[in-house]
Amino acid sequence: MNRGLYFRVGALVLAGIALAIGFVLFFTANRFGSTAFLYETYIRESVQGLEVGAPVRYRGVAIGRVSQIGLVSSEYRRPQGDSFGAAFQLVYVRFLVDSSRIGETPSIEEAVKQGLRVRMASQGITGVNYLEVDFVDPERFPPRDVPWTPRNPYIPAIPSTVAQVQTAAEELLARFRDADLPGKLAALVEALQGQLKDGELAQMLQEANLLLRSLRETAERADVPGTMAELRGTAQDARALLAAPELKQTLANLEAASAEARRAMARLPGTLTAAEATLRGARSTTTDVQAELAPILRDLRAAASNLRDTTEQLRRSPSQLLLGAPPPAPEARR
Repeated sequence: MNRGLYFRVGALVLAGIALAIGFVLFFTANRFGSTAFLYETYIRESVQGLEVGAPVRYRGVAIGRVSQIGLVSSEYRRPQGDSFGAAFQLVYVRFLVDSSRIGETPSIEEAVKQGLRVRMASQGITGVNYLEVDFVDPERFPPRDVPWTPRNPYIPAIPSTVAQVQTAAEELLARFRDADLPGKLAALVEALQGQLKDGELAQMLQEANLLLRSLRETAERADVPGTMAELRGTAQDARALLAAPELKQTLANLEAASAEARRAMARLPGTLTAAEATLRGARSTTTDVQAELAPILRDLRAAASNLRDTTEQLRRSPSQLLLGAPPPAPEARR
């Protein structure tokens, strides 16, 4: 009986020791790893929800764990004579990063120059926070200088998304508070009242009232029912004219004439071609006639010349027509 009790007690003690060793190995696995490097950062905001052992992620990939959290004022001593500045109100966070999970990277100094920063992030709605390492715009988030020498490689921290939203909301509320909205609203209401009383707005309202009154009087004086009746009669006459058979026949005739004109226009190129051929034939005929008339005209001109000579001879000696031969010359008669 006592032997069994001792055995159970011994097994329970061994199990407790094994569990303790397992917890120690779990929390210190990265610390004792040959590829783990220790870094530290300084956070201005509250680290509520960030615990030792929380994961360190790079764009969602786990690369290490948080190893230590504390106040800067308890870790680093401020120089004698210096006031307790804002730098000594920060929270330092040390974390281990397994280099085998990130591969080849530049030196920590070069990475910081390129924008490597650390910030807190939340895992959903559980309220559990973790550290997120990522590259951001170095001009927008310049590194914070600290008045002490960090004991481990230093990666600057930037505000978390929640902190940035909270800061923006506080700045907006401060602007609203400094803007004195109640006073400005009161001044605006007073200005509107002044305008409604004797300002330009009151004058515009009076002119609009006079215009409406004038329009009402014009409408009352005008014979609106009679005018509407005349318009209805004119519309009826127009509908009757459009429905008249004479107008329909005229439109049909116009359509037929238009079709005939289109057909004539279609035949016009052929007609012009035939007329051109006729003109060419007439020109050719005129040329031939001129060529045939030229010798006839020359003959007629010669005949007319001969006829003039004959007539001249008959005028000089009419007896030639009867006797046939011309009279002898005076020298021959002697």
